[in-house]
Amino acid sequence: MWSIVEAKDVVKTIAKAEARIVDEYEFWKAIVRISGPDSLRALRGMSDEALSGQWKGFRSSRLSGQWRVIYRVANNEVAVYVVRVSAHDYRR
Repeated sequence: MWSIVEAKDVVKTIAKAEARIVDEYEFWKAIVRISGPDSLRALRGMSDEALSGQWKGFRSSRLSGQWRVIYRVANNEVAVYVVRVSAHDYRR
């Protein structure tokens, strides 16, 4: 079983997001908790991919046409660190 650690900004963003985005994010978290982040790559709709540039070492999964989850997996931990849920804004 995987744990998910969310940044404070993620909690605030999700609290303000529309219901369908909240539902998609909860679905994303359920998949990660049960099957791990590698299982996201098998789901075509998630479009899970590695990021580059200033986000090197992080991954992105699609919640909708516009919304993304940006996360990283710690090397020796069974934890996923969600750093941002945004409307496709990768600026730091």
